[in-house]
Amino acid sequence: MRKCFSLLVLLLWCVSSFSQNKQILYNFTSVPQSLLSNPGADVKYKFYFGVPFLSGISANIGSSGFSAYDLFANNGVDFNTKLRDVVATASRNDKMVINEQIEIFNGGFKVGDWQDHGYVSFGMYQEFDFLGYVPKDLAVLALYGNKDYLGKRFNLGDLSGRAEMLSVLHVGYNKNIKENLIFGARAKIYSSSFNATSTHNSGFIYTAPDDTTVYKQIIYSNLELNTSGISQYTDDGYDGDPAADFRKKMFLGGDLGLGFDAGITYYPKKNIQVTASVIDLGFVKHSKDVESYTYKGFYEYKGVNPNFSGNTTDDAYREFKEAIPVDTLYDKYTTWRPLKLNASYQYSFDDGRGDEDCNCGAYEETAYKNAVGAQFFMMTTPRSPLMALTGYYRRNLFANWHIKATYTVDSFSYTNFGLGLSANLGAFNMYLMADNLLEYRDLSKANSLSFQFGLNFVFKDNNDPY
Repeated sequence: MRKCFSLLVLLLWCVSSFSQNKQILYNFTSVPQSLLSNPGADVKYKFYFGVPFLSGISANIGSSGFSAYDLFANNGVDFNTKLRDVVATASRNDKMVINEQIEIFNGGFKVGDWQDHGYVSFGMYQEFDFLGYVPKDLAVLALYGNKDYLGKRFNLGDLSGRAEMLSVLHVGYNKNIKENLIFGARAKIYSSSFNATSTHNSGFIYTAPDDTTVYKQIIYSNLELNTSGISQYTDDGYDGDPAADFRKKMFLGGDLGLGFDAGITYYPKKNIQVTASVIDLGFVKHSKDVESYTYKGFYEYKGVNPNFSGNTTDDAYREFKEAIPVDTLYDKYTTWRPLKLNASYQYSFDDGRGDEDCNCGAYEETAYKNAVGAQFFMMTTPRSPLMALTGYYRRNLFANWHIKATYTVDSFSYTNFGLGLSANLGAFNMYLMADNLLEYRDLSKANSLSFQFGLNFVFKDNNDPY
């Protein structure tokens, strides 16, 4: 019971996140990795390949309810006081997000001739995801007890979170269906190294006085924590190498699943572009090293306030354990990947070919030096969807230098300004992107931070506008 409870608290109080919005990378087609956020992106290079383990590195962390400064500021305020203030202002829908992604390898190449061609891309990346919410009611109960909250139902459903490390092997295909319409799709094989999921909890703790000394206490618990790929490491007899075990699981040695991406790019006019994509429509079937902990039952007690510490001979504690037992199950389970939706509208101007009236018949997003646009992002979560709206400006500075500036509004920040740079030195491509730039003055006060970095070799087609 102690091991189960410790694991549940560690998962649900510390964490959250799944792959977050990459608004700077999205539709930034001078970077090959833009195909991962829209397999139907308008890419023009002949072929490319990434530097192994360095072609795509990204990290994201955010909290919608509090910052590190709120808890750890060296301002003379006692930590317990700061913790109580954070709990008082937070809500059960506040979340904290952490995400990390590293590309192991990737590449792509054009197939067909310049009049009728498609594009094949492939690769593999490792990803680490957390998603969880502040357990508001239980935090209040832990800090203050129930003395001043008689008659209140403390909601056990506040416990909600997921955590996973997995690798993704993928291959995609992208083709101009019409001169002004590009469609792309990507197939994925997921290999989960470990997973911990507890997202469908319910129940309550309720205490009401019958008179000055007698209490009526009701506990209804319907809690469940599913895990895979974890129990072997918590076993007292384990003497293996966790790093080596995780490496084996990354290369299709873990729990397997399938996924699918799709996307389009459409040009209603030569300088107007509309895009949309659906990412990670897929699942993972967990069947290896599976343990599920359940804490289910109903308990009602009437009398003086019971002692559940276990250091009492009172029958209340024994009856409580029998009424709401902790069970360990070994059943297989399935998790769905967080589905992500993207859509954008872009207006381009300043034709870099030098002739605004050119009727070349080519719909080339990179032919224009400047563009402004808006992007919408939505991701499914165990509760309400996570959404973001981004406005951006893109400019081709030179033939081989491209920048993208963004302003994003989401549940974490209303002052999120980001900047991305992509530069080519011959065939060598380097990109660097970061958002919430205003928060870099004091990172401890930031509610959200992310960055992306990568190195590729990109070989352009002779028909490229630049």
